[in-house]
Amino acid sequence: MDVEGYLRRIGAVRPAVPDLAALRELQRRHLETVPFENLDRYLGRQIDLAEPALLDKIVGQRRGGFCYELNGAFGLLLHHLGFEVQLLAGRVLRREGGFGPPLDHLALRVDLAEPWLIDVGFGRFSVRPLRLATTAAQPDPAGRFTTRPAPHGDVDVLHDGDVVYRLEPRPRALDDFHAMAWFHTNSPQSPFAHGPTCSLVTPGGRVTIAGGRLIETTGAERTERVLDGDDAILRAYEEHFGIVLDRVPAG
Repeated sequence: MDVEGYLRRIGAVRPAVPDLAALRELQRRHLETVPFENLDRYLGRQIDLAEPALLDKIVGQRRGGFCYELNGAFGLLLHHLGFEVQLLAGRVLRREGGFGPPLDHLALRVDLAEPWLIDVGFGRFSVRPLRLATTAAQPDPAGRFTTRPAPHGDVDVLHDGDVVYRLEPRPRALDDFHAMAWFHTNSPQSPFAHGPTCSLVTPGGRVTIAGGRLIETTGAERTERVLDGDDAILRAYEEHFGIVLDRVPAG
């Protein structure tokens, strides 16, 4: 694995020791440089979770991805930097009610003196590591996060008082998520079937392209404008995300 290339991709330096301060810095830089996006679904491309293809997309092509790709790649980086990392499967709470299917989401557990939840692949989520061994509220630039026990040893993760997903405690391998990656890339029942999206944390908020709309938030302020035509959409992908496309993702 090209660790130094990955660190250059996110504008980070190799930490002297794999500690909490380093983990926080790596997470922040990843969130501010590697976008959450589902564009391959709308470019007619399949998701490949094999390590070479995964790292080539994130590092070589300077693209983003969704949870399996972002947390999968970040987990590899953390492992090679000396962190103790486990992949955890989650089920996302749907807007219409009820949890999604097993292996619906991938998040990371990093064990230091205590276990920490890391998630760089959920769109709007915590910017800092979250403690897994407490039910106390944890303030974060993105809001207030809590965890609480769920049936069968699972853990519910809450954002501003609302459950967002439920995690299984058992460690997983990246290969376990191949079928659900296919589902989210191809199925009309996937929550990603509602159009292309690309989103990135900024120092003051977030920038998102949803279809042909550019949405920028800074603190409590939100601006939205329609991008006028394909050329404007392609320029916006390159300007805000560093993503160079030969055509607009068709949604």
